[in-house]
Amino acid sequence: MKKPKKMKNSLYDMLLHDALAKRSKAILTLDLMTENPVGIGDHSTDDFYNNAIEAIKNLADANDELETIHKYFKK
Repeated sequence: MKKPKKMKNSLYDMLLHDALAKRSKAILTLDLMTENPVGIGDHSTDDFYNNAIEAIKNLADANDELETIHKYFKK
């Protein structure tokens, strides 16, 4: 049984917007870390590095999600 087109479009939209939000959050995090590090506060160097590593992984994951969505859920 095929899913109604409206449901497929709604699922596509949800997945797309979720991945775009994740990507925007990761980019914003990296931007804040590089352009405004005083906003980070009293964190150790290890915290800074770990946050940077986490943000770049989140960015890569979001880009992978977007690629997958576009490959398998073409409108």
